[in-house]
Amino acid sequence: MEVFKKVSASKVTFSELMLPSHSNFSGKIHGGYLLSLMDQIAFASASKFSGKYCVTASVDTVDFLSPIEVGELVTLKASINYVGTTSMVVGIRVTSENIQTGKIKHSNSSYFTMVAKDDNGQSVAVPRLILSNLEEVRRFYESFRRIKSKKETKALEDTFDYSSEEALKNLSNFNIKLEL
Repeated sequence: MEVFKKVSASKVTFSELMLPSHSNFSGKIHGGYLLSLMDQIAFASASKFSGKYCVTASVDTVDFLSPIEVGELVTLKASINYVGTTSMVVGIRVTSENIQTGKIKHSNSSYFTMVAKDDNGQSVAVPRLILSNLEEVRRFYESFRRIKSKKETKALEDTFDYSSEEALKNLSNFNIKLEL
């Protein structure tokens, strides 16, 4: 019997105050630290939804939209946007709040693909997804589009001949000098 779960069964939110120890050399919060937090919440969301241990299979684009300052309160929100057979796409939104002024900034969003595993490390089926509103439908379709685009790009890369005369000639359109 197939199991279905609502997106709400995967929702996780956590907040953390950014400390000086989280900063980089320019005094802003280190992107690597933020990625670590994002990986943690992706794990929590996927594991909560699937009821299984989950591992990170891939991370889609992470665009850092605005820097996070020491002393700001960072809030991460995550939920499942898409499910495959054994994998799940977790959408993550990161905001930062200046706790003195109350100003909130959208810092970044990303999509982590997580895979459910059994006790032997084998991939296992995850519950199917119940979409309950049009926002969830939009997120599902956007994930589907990203997955399809990634597969199409991979197929093109697998067949592209980088050493062909056409490919080498095309390099003149870039800011490079070819010395073979």
